[in-house]
Amino acid sequence: MSGKAFQDQYSEDYANCYGCGRNNEHGLHLKSYWDGDESVCRYTPELKYSGGFPNFVYGGMIASLMDCHGAGTAAAAKAKESGQPISRFVTASIKIDYQKPTPLGVELEVRGKVVEIKGRKVIVDLQLLAENTVRATGTVVMVEIPEK
Repeated sequence: MSGKAFQDQYSEDYANCYGCGRNNEHGLHLKSYWDGDESVCRYTPELKYSGGFPNFVYGGMIASLMDCHGAGTAAAAKAKESGQPISRFVTASIKIDYQKPTPLGVELEVRGKVVEIKGRKVIVDLQLLAENTVRATGTVVMVEIPEK
């Protein structure tokens, strides 16, 4: 992993997201980085994020991790392509396939790969892994927020 976290490059106006906002004192404070041509985010969820079965992660938490990492990846990829500072993206679409139960108490890794950049739209394929096993896959369509 290299460089400054994508989310740490967001302007103050956009640093309040529950998942990745550095200014949200109750948030998850996710951090995403480049790892070659992929992006990576690592996070260990607290036990309170248990799903319907003890010791497994709640599906909504998995969606949040993939959503925020996908947005950060889209922002960083667009900035890299355009040579401009990182801007903010919002979710136009998210699709997640839950493949295997995701255990609590271990570090989760979310990996992203940019599929397409077209104007303000960026599509990112995602994988969530725990213990080197793919637990969920998905695709997000992110749209850049127009400047004020």
